[in-house]
Amino acid sequence: MVPRRLILESSLSPGDIVILTAAVRDLHETYPGRFITDVRMPCPEIWEHNPYITPLLEIDPSVSVVQCEYPLVNRSNFAPYHFIHGYRKHLNDVLNIQIRAGDFCGDIHLSDEERSWMSQVEETHGIGSRFWIIVAGGKLDFTAKWWSHTRYQEVVDSLRDEVRFVQVGSTEHYHPPLRGVVDLRGKTDLRQLIRLVYHADGVVCPVTLLMHLAAAVPTRLGNGRGRPCVVVAGGREAPHWEAYPTHQFLHTVGALECCQMGGCWKSRTYPLGDGSELDRSICQDVRDGLQHCMALISAKEVTSAVRKYLRGGAIERSAATGERARSNGWKRTTGAAR
Repeated sequence: MVPRRLILESSLSPGDIVILTAAVRDLHETYPGRFITDVRMPCPEIWEHNPYITPLLEIDPSVSVVQCEYPLVNRSNFAPYHFIHGYRKHLNDVLNIQIRAGDFCGDIHLSDEERSWMSQVEETHGIGSRFWIIVAGGKLDFTAKWWSHTRYQEVVDSLRDEVRFVQVGSTEHYHPPLRGVVDLRGKTDLRQLIRLVYHADGVVCPVTLLMHLAAAVPTRLGNGRGRPCVVVAGGREAPHWEAYPTHQFLHTVGALECCQMGGCWKSRTYPLGDGSELDRSICQDVRDGLQHCMALISAKEVTSAVRKYLRGGAIERSAATGERARSNGWKRTTGAAR
């Protein structure tokens, strides 16, 4: 049988594309040899070293171009599905196939050389390899996902003797600086961020790219993709749609009238006046500048969630493997290859 040749297209955000990697993996594992796939997306770094990607040309008459979507999100509050089902179901409908569900995570690949490099934190700051990543802001378009910067600072302060935090975030978005952290804001491209996640013990973040990378990037432990992650989620999205099995997903769905039966899916806390249609999707319950659903989540609750991983032993198991990797000779990186 001649394989079907597909170019998969999407203009969505990197977090969405991480989820799409799972559908591509599951497509090839369900139908080995039946498809040849390439991608056209604004974040090619996510697909580096992916064994399921083969260069194809749109001008080839044997190639079909598929716009990848996940309309299942419109049922996310009521149907028992996770985000990871969305792209797979859409490909099933478009291609008239039945892709089987694979692992409960995205599918990010690192080369053996990348795995051998020391972390960017260790290289640039010389302070050891043990750290958690923290995202204390978010994109400017969806401000309803933001938690309190003051509360993130409380988390860092409360854990200062237990966890070294590395703050990341794009300079194009809202990421005010935290005190007492390693500041890598604006200092990682997407591939560097993926490698940073590989070395991280855990992640603290809102519903954003980093939570999907925490699940999708392999761990140094070598036992799959089960990295600790504390997600400050509030009531915007249904927990069953977003949460991963190994994450502490702190939500308030069901606690408030506005998210009583599921996520409210509001976009912004206040109108930004930028002409975007998102200004018509505004939170209606704001307390002291913070969405009520997010205000209900305390810094103490987030700190406690991090400590669950510390006291449960997940971090020490990862550390033991990290030390073995170091003794085998991590190599210092140079230039853009960090």
